[in-house]
Amino acid sequence: MVIDRRRFLSLAGALGLAHAAALAAAPEEGAALYLSARKRGGRDEAVLLDEAGGDRLVVPMPARGHSFAIDPAGQRAVVFGRQPGFFALAFSLRGDGGPQPLPLHDERHFFGHGAYVDGGRLLAATENDFEAGRGVLGLYDASPGGAYRRVGEFDTGGIGPHEVVLMPDGKTLCVANGGILTHPDYGKLELNLDTMQPSLAYIDAASGTLLEREALAPALHRLSIRHLALAADGSVWFGCQYMGPAADRPALVGRHRRGGRLELFEGPAQALRQMRNYVGSVAVDAAGAVVATSSPVGGQVIYWDAASGRCLGTTELADGCGVAPAADEGFLLSSGLGAMLRVDATGTEKKPVLAPSREVSWDNHFRKVAARA
Repeated sequence: MVIDRRRFLSLAGALGLAHAAALAAAPEEGAALYLSARKRGGRDEAVLLDEAGGDRLVVPMPARGHSFAIDPAGQRAVVFGRQPGFFALAFSLRGDGGPQPLPLHDERHFFGHGAYVDGGRLLAATENDFEAGRGVLGLYDASPGGAYRRVGEFDTGGIGPHEVVLMPDGKTLCVANGGILTHPDYGKLELNLDTMQPSLAYIDAASGTLLEREALAPALHRLSIRHLALAADGSVWFGCQYMGPAADRPALVGRHRRGGRLELFEGPAQALRQMRNYVGSVAVDAAGAVVATSSPVGGQVIYWDAASGRCLGTTELADGCGVAPAADEGFLLSSGLGAMLRVDATGTEKKPVLAPSREVSWDNHFRKVAARA
């Protein structure tokens, strides 16, 4: 079977690299650290960075990475392969030991995102049950000695789950069901554009019970909800990718509060046009008051007031997708062309961190690690 062969090659590559992680100078306790995937000199890597863009830990990967799950203590992380992903590697952020590949069900693949739950004792990963055409959260034992063995799965109440976040109550998972049916035999070909049903689903992290599901209006059924971030008030902000006609200009950024309807924010017409129907990443600043949404195809990052939904400004950045909160205020941005910037909360003030490089390409996501005590 083709899928089994691809899984085998990916996992075999991961095992071959199991002891290849390299720890640079140890970071200061409490320093802001970040995770991103990149391609450097033809090699795929997950990298732990400081705020100045310096490598602290490099973990080789067997293929292109996407995003990360980070445990609440800031000690461990899992990097997921890019959709359709057939590998995920768990590793220590202190560089202890080598990366550990997660087992994967024969009829599943990763969608690139995950979240630790139950105080870091369990990992939930968004996955595709591609033979049944449904989304699931794969569950992995992340407890000491658990070895990330697969222990079960929850239904996500939709198709094509992409990002998942743990809500502030520590008991509920919010999943972005993108609504797009795919099968790895056909790559990323969308198989159900006429019947898509994107939604946000809230799932009890202990039982898998679907607590709440909020879908977009039928007229927006091709607006795939993909990426999530939590504001200080507990509301979920989301970014979308529109799978309809290129000339359409639906709003791509929205907010949801439990028990309410999904809200969408257009922003200025020029900024909406420049997004070209694609949001690649969503992040909230350290105060939880400003939301940043990136469009790598549009070469810009847009900033939103989390309380009102008002657009605060934009930053032009060619192929810019990765967004993470800076340690104090503002954001760090990364580009597929190797650049990294620090910006204020409106994108007005910009400070280069890393210059563009032909050797380095940063991948879609840029994640801040909780400060270690």
